[in-house]
Amino acid sequence: MADMLVNLLNLPEDKGFEHLKQEGILIRRIRSFELSILRRFIIENFSERWADEASVSLKHDPATCFIATKDGQIIGFAAYECTTRDYFGPTGVNEKARGKGVGKALLLACLHAMREMGYVYAIIGGAGPTGFYSKACGAVPIAENWPSFYTDALK
Repeated sequence: MADMLVNLLNLPEDKGFEHLKQEGILIRRIRSFELSILRRFIIENFSERWADEASVSLKHDPATCFIATKDGQIIGFAAYECTTRDYFGPTGVNEKARGKGVGKALLLACLHAMREMGYVYAIIGGAGPTGFYSKACGAVPIAENWPSFYTDALK
């Protein structure tokens, strides 16, 4: 999977929260006392590696992870500044909650927060659904022959 580059100065201003609120879905930052709940959600729905990576988000102040909740349960998450500085990810939405705009809202919440930190560009590390990122925030692939932060990761 290739990395992608996002120009943070060209983000849509609407983060897509309003229609989600009407469905009872809230987008907010994770709180420190919710770490084990976040880790459990990520392990059950994605991977332990992603859970480890997202855990780093709580070492920052404010935390660099947003969650989507419905009825007091996590249905999605997105983190940044976990892998390394200026990197977005990991991120994921529970299969049952997909197709409602939750992933896009989480992505934009993170990217806007990164812009507020002073970044002009952000890297989406190891981007899986490249079409989603292109459409949601104008991300473009970084040349595949450029090494990624993940290139020599342990297997």
